[in-house]
Amino acid sequence: MSLRLIKRLSRDWFLLGMLGAVGLALLFPDFGKSGGAMHADVVTNVGIFLVFFLHGLGMPTAQLKAGALQWRLHVLVQSFTFLVFPALWVVLNLTVGRWVSPEVSLGFLFLCAVPSTISSSVAMTGVARGNVAGAIFDASLSSLLGIVLTPLIVGLLAQTTGARLSMGEAILKLSALLLLPLALGQLARPLLGATFARHRKYTNGIDRLFILVLVYASFCDSVASGIFGLHGGATLALVLGGAALILVIVLTLSTQAARRLGFNKEDEIAAVFCGSKKTLASGVPMARLLFGAHPALGLIVLPLMFYHQLQLLVCSVLAERYAARPPSP
Repeated sequence: MSLRLIKRLSRDWFLLGMLGAVGLALLFPDFGKSGGAMHADVVTNVGIFLVFFLHGLGMPTAQLKAGALQWRLHVLVQSFTFLVFPALWVVLNLTVGRWVSPEVSLGFLFLCAVPSTISSSVAMTGVARGNVAGAIFDASLSSLLGIVLTPLIVGLLAQTTGARLSMGEAILKLSALLLLPLALGQLARPLLGATFARHRKYTNGIDRLFILVLVYASFCDSVASGIFGLHGGATLALVLGGAALILVIVLTLSTQAARRLGFNKEDEIAAVFCGSKKTLASGVPMARLLFGAHPALGLIVLPLMFYHQLQLLVCSVLAERYAARPPSP
């Protein structure tokens, strides 16, 4: 299993791309920072619009309808995404927050507030022989709810980190650059949906490429402001350890909750994978819109970046274990 895992990671160009984007930001921060020659504000807004248009184009409407009636599963998943995660951040902030910088604390809050991811949640649910229709519905619903709930959660809780966020302005921004292209993508499905499905390999590449551009721009602002000069390897270790702790806690809680509620194994799989995951594809654009040219933007998105890689690694192992179970009678 460990050998397969190493091979999988070696083929993950997106992980290497994120490392490369951070490295470029360290070497050439002035080019990609706000007001720099790259015109990051314009490029990132165009990129965000395109990414969410492709998300809307790729949402399978028929499968969404098929999974819509499983309300117990949906309540559990959305509760974990937008209630349990923020509550966990509150507990951790009260207990260990005094030893964490405000920027890192805000980053963990943002991690706990963003919606679930669509692609990997559905893919791993399928690999594990789980409820794919329910996973598609929940992951997609989470993305839509996040446009309103993510800024609300961050706005309500960010004051404990010393940050301020205008919730009304944030929701308007997210609606204009996230909800509108999602809706346009759905409207374009009858015309472009089949073509999109045939070329999904390439469209996914475009999606991830723009995410790397956003990561680069985010870290450029932080490097140019000197924020990383104030934080050493200890902060990176702290962020990695904190992301791992949150993942372990949520995986444990979601599994136990699904079993206590009497879910069958297929619904349990969907609940665990959708309820424990957080989206990098939507999270980084949201961070750019919510925090703008915040000098610590690189630190704010760092917990989400670490969590994203950890969830792929751990959930890949879990998916293989679920898939190895005997067939249902």
